[in-house]
Amino acid sequence: MTEHMTNQACPRATDPRTTDPRPRRPRRRTRRPRTLPALPAVLLALVCAATAPGAGTPARAAAAGPEAAGAPGAPPARSFDTGPARAALKRLLPRHAAQFTLVAAPVAAGGPDTFTVSGRAGAVTVRGTTGATLLTGVGWYLQHVAGADIGWPGDSLGQLPARLPAVPAPVTRSALVPHRYALNDTDDGYSGPYRTFEQHQRQIDLLALHGINEVFVQVGAEYPYYRALQGFGYSAAELREWIPAPGHQSWWLLQNLSAFGGPVSERLLRERARLGARIAEQLRGLGMTPVLPGYFGTVPPGFAARNEGARTVAQGDWAGFDRPDWLDPSSPAFPKVAAAYYAEQRAVFGDSAMYRMSPLHEGGKAGPVDVGAAAGAVQSALHAAHPGAVWAVLGWQDSPRKELLAGVDTSKLLILDGLSDRYNRLDRETRWGGAPYALGTIYNFGGHTTVGANTSVWIDRFGSWRAKDASALRGTAYLPEATGTNPAAFDLFTDLAWEPGPIDQRAWFAGFAARRYGRPDAEAAAAWEELRKGPYSTSSGLWSESQDSLFTARPSLTAAGAAYWSPKSMRYPADSVRRALEHLLKVDPRLRGSSAYRFDLVDTARQALANHSRVLLPRIRAAYEAEDLAAFRELTAAWADAERRLDALTSSDPNFLLGPWLAAARSWGADGAEKDRYEYDARSILSVWGRHSTSEGGFLHDYANREWGRLVRELYAPRWAAYFAALEEALVKKAAPREIDWHAFEEEWARRTTPQPGGAGGPTGNPYALAAGVAAALRAAEPAL
Repeated sequence: MTEHMTNQACPRATDPRTTDPRPRRPRRRTRRPRTLPALPAVLLALVCAATAPGAGTPARAAAAGPEAAGAPGAPPARSFDTGPARAALKRLLPRHAAQFTLVAAPVAAGGPDTFTVSGRAGAVTVRGTTGATLLTGVGWYLQHVAGADIGWPGDSLGQLPARLPAVPAPVTRSALVPHRYALNDTDDGYSGPYRTFEQHQRQIDLLALHGINEVFVQVGAEYPYYRALQGFGYSAAELREWIPAPGHQSWWLLQNLSAFGGPVSERLLRERARLGARIAEQLRGLGMTPVLPGYFGTVPPGFAARNEGARTVAQGDWAGFDRPDWLDPSSPAFPKVAAAYYAEQRAVFGDSAMYRMSPLHEGGKAGPVDVGAAAGAVQSALHAAHPGAVWAVLGWQDSPRKELLAGVDTSKLLILDGLSDRYNRLDRETRWGGAPYALGTIYNFGGHTTVGANTSVWIDRFGSWRAKDASALRGTAYLPEATGTNPAAFDLFTDLAWEPGPIDQRAWFAGFAARRYGRPDAEAAAAWEELRKGPYSTSSGLWSESQDSLFTARPSLTAAGAAYWSPKSMRYPADSVRRALEHLLKVDPRLRGSSAYRFDLVDTARQALANHSRVLLPRIRAAYEAEDLAAFRELTAAWADAERRLDALTSSDPNFLLGPWLAAARSWGADGAEKDRYEYDARSILSVWGRHSTSEGGFLHDYANREWGRLVRELYAPRWAAYFAALEEALVKKAAPREIDWHAFEEEWARRTTPQPGGAGGPTGNPYALAAGVAAALRAAEPAL
């Protein structure tokens, strides 16, 4: 079929309303463009489908709902289809799903999401106000009654009895806040820009299980730009050069960069749009809000010259990249571009109740533009397309500015506070003039493999900030830069919105230890108590993330961290992790078979070894400065041995492998050249991050460092080996060490395209034996605990 079609009609013979065997859901009228000029044929079926991305959200399915949007005269509550929740339950609990009865329990408009769990052994009933809330009730049952965990990652479902236990007495829980938002703008880039629908579906299932009701959908967000801007003087080829490859699109949407890792292909853009549409529809089916990117003025170079009367502001540099220009929202051209953008977005992704936009992010320049007037114009354009929609803006650095808040209707705004647990003496009501906000956390940056979080700060501030006079706290915002790395932090943070009383941190971790491996175990409890007292009790003031590893740092005898922006010293006593490892190794052998135990054991051993790098490097430095060649050789050999152990250990669990990351990127390419481009996109973000100016001048090299199998062996260990060889040569020759061009070293690795052995590759080695070997090596190197 031709790609340029106008006034396209939906063929009745393929209308899913008559052929789709899935349960039908209540429908409501939705706004659609009168025509969809040049809509690609590959998307036509999506637009025409009755439950297609263009369809609106059923009542209560837009989980932000009338109350969140502040809409007066909200419609009465209506029932909903439990089919999508039932399907998710079968995915999550394939052996036990039949023992649950899911019952839709509509709530009056404006009321909180609520679930009730009851039932006898083998027959558990969950009533809930949305499909996602039904799953939250199932999650509560697993956590508090069945004593099992479905973590992110790892689970203990193998320990569940064939017949699920009875609920002693019916239990009802209501959400304490209407907004339970998830996913940082960077999640797609750092968690996996080349994931499959099944992987995104798993993420959605886990978010619903943990009480989330609003989820950012980034995949395919470039497509409305691509379609709309062709009507403003740009060719398709120009736009495919301007749009970055998927691994870097997060920062393009934030108006930080453009034109890296491409050109992207037309086929890729279409396929990502289709995937994003499926993700959005999956969320709607569960009554969750797909939070879509809104339009706030990002345009390619030369927009003003091609569009008479348009005013743009150059945004300058971001970490060595030229930022996209900003179209003045107060100029006459803006509403035209915004309308075109929202029409194209609706045609593929449908409507939503919430849209993400962060103008002037990380140093954006307002120039002569009146920020308040611009913000008002951005909101007006949003409401012209989606009346009453909530604008979600990230609270980060100095954003949102007071001028921005002064120009908008803040009752239709939600600030996602990324700094809630990072600094002290915060007064969000004063800072943001009473605008609604969500308490958020960013405990992971760049996808670092590091354990810990400021959990006691979360508990204290969520309760005290909600209780204060005239509190504007309306939600929680789960915002790690990469997800799927820290199951304890994910579980605890998402519990905040559902626990009726203050969480007792010590009791919570004791309960987590019991369900994490399927039943109580004294050694598991001791291990998690050590982790609680150590990396999970770090304080606010400067950081929300723990330190990263020196094994992943660019070599230097004075290295204090791998990422330039990470903590430069330990944020907790290192012995706590070593003691936790010793306890985990003594857990009852009958509980060691779960993926949860395996992940925690590998992760804890990895962290203990990473912490050892901060003990070992100063010793190496001392030997070098003393010109003690024998000691230097002995200590650098110990460093190399630790790196070998680290690579073997992380290669034993599927969650710590480089191979699948690269294989996924290559799978999206249609030919060898395209596969190579996307592999570079995936490799570069882990190493050099961007071009030379970004890596060096912008200090982004190793920002996304992580201790993964093969990544340690291929990049980090050879890098340190080259450095130590140069230092040893200097000691022997009694000369200054030779200089090494580290960017060239890292860029060579990023440019590799050799497929991994065996394709994506699976885990190798015995996790328990490897972790035990790490513990023994650490006992020998640091005998005192």
